[in-house]
Amino acid sequence: MNLRKVTAASAVVLSLALATTACGGGKKDSADGGSDKGGKITIGIKIDQPGIGLKTPDGKYTGFDVEVAKYVAKELGYEEGDIVFKETKSADRETAIQRGDVKFIAASYSINDKRLAKVDFAGPYLLAHQDILVRADDNSIKSPEDLNNKKLCSVAGSTSAQNVKDKLAPKAQLQTYGGYSECLTGLQSKVIDALTTDDSILAGYAGQDAFKGKFKLAGFKMSNENYGIGLKKGDAELKDKINKALEKMVSDGSWKKAVDANFGPAGYKNEEAPKIGNIVK
Repeated sequence: MNLRKVTAASAVVLSLALATTACGGGKKDSADGGSDKGGKITIGIKIDQPGIGLKTPDGKYTGFDVEVAKYVAKELGYEEGDIVFKETKSADRETAIQRGDVKFIAASYSINDKRLAKVDFAGPYLLAHQDILVRADDNSIKSPEDLNNKKLCSVAGSTSAQNVKDKLAPKAQLQTYGGYSECLTGLQSKVIDALTTDDSILAGYAGQDAFKGKFKLAGFKMSNENYGIGLKKGDAELKDKINKALEKMVSDGSWKKAVDANFGPAGYKNEEAPKIGNIVK
């Protein structure tokens, strides 16, 4: 009788030990949302912005935001093979975070009050500005006001060109295209005179091999865009971990290396890495 009791007790202890082992005791961040039982982490990025976030034909992901995402994930305990990148279009970013589709988002995601009402942000990790891109041999546009009577590319769904027309150059002639690549083709063929959006995005497109040396940034700095990493509202622990990772990325030189590699070919004159929590209005 006593032998049976001891044997049964041992079985219970063994079962508990196995269950604990199966649950895992790794160092990976274990908060809900964007992580699964296979030890993966899902990160939202853009997949159609060269220099920022781009999925290449061979299935690889490149760009500054991609490098930031990889670095942060590594600091959270994930190897590159553990990362699942998920496209998050601009209009879907808050929903993807709230729904738990992603752990966090690094996708040219500017911090503003409207978004802060729905999600939290770590960072900022890049200070970008609205600017214009023109042909390298065009010296006729020296200020935003010179865009009056010029053909300015407007991408469907973007407000950047309309902002220029409303506030700086009321006589600018907006030409609507389906995407930035089409705008670049139009700019190259002189169908349009300028393209406007964030300077980091413009630098990424202009830095492509097919366009190197053909375009230049005007350097107008028409707005401040503080890029942050979006995450679920109220997750202070994850926010703190990501902020520490971003600070380390700057201090060890990885941030500058990623900036130069992804934006340098277009002559992008980036701002210094912003201080965590410092939102430039």
